[in-house]
Amino acid sequence: MIPAAFTYHRAASVDDAIEALGQDEDAKVLAGGHSLIPALKLRIARPSVLVDVGRLDDLRYVRDDGDRIAIGALSRHSGLVADAVLRRDCPMVARTAALVGDPQVRHRGTIGGSVAHADPASDLPTVLLALDADLVARGPDGERTIAAASFFTGPFETALAPREVLVEIRVPKVERGVYLKHTRRAQDWATVGVAAAVVDGATHVSFASMAPTPIRARAVEEALANGAGAAEAAGHAGEGTDPPSDVTGSAQYRAHLAHVYVRRALEQL
Repeated sequence: MIPAAFTYHRAASVDDAIEALGQDEDAKVLAGGHSLIPALKLRIARPSVLVDVGRLDDLRYVRDDGDRIAIGALSRHSGLVADAVLRRDCPMVARTAALVGDPQVRHRGTIGGSVAHADPASDLPTVLLALDADLVARGPDGERTIAAASFFTGPFETALAPREVLVEIRVPKVERGVYLKHTRRAQDWATVGVAAAVVDGATHVSFASMAPTPIRARAVEEALANGAGAAEAAGHAGEGTDPPSDVTGSAQYRAHLAHVYVRRALEQL
């Protein structure tokens, strides 16, 4: 299909993008385009103004930031896969980026675009939630930091204000982390995804495609904290979830997959 008419603005800087977003309340940010362009073609999204930030190379970086790693929002998935800092200090992010879509998607898609799109079946948002990552947004009033636990507010909805741009993701240095997902085909969205990581001595577990947003598996985490093994903790996988039923699987099937994949992830961890 053909998208509805819109005004196109190529941002020269983050501040320019913020100003352009103020032109209309229906303005949207375009990064790699692999989430927004299909929505435009289907007319699921009908922005009046499209603000293209894809050429802002100053938002494309990975750097050591003390006890954390700072990732520019326009860092492409393929770059994350190969980045030496991530592979050394937070390999879970690099390994997960390698599972996103197919090579074409990984060479154009960005971590910031994936996070801001907030698809509940998305891989990297689920991993960032398990890692207790911080997300840095910049708007007319300056920068603010949003915890991943507060960032995803609904299906395809985030805590970003209308004129804010996601500029950076900060993840802790975590050696032990696993992300597993079940898909019908390699390049598909996750029917169910499970992220598990040891952060500051505690085991965190999160889900993709088990609720309207990526969510933490709090019941599983509590069981682990009380001394449960992988199999016993996995028995709590369905608690507090709200899996959808769609063409990729029923809610009951997803609940079963969550149980199986939590156990596998914890055993690997």
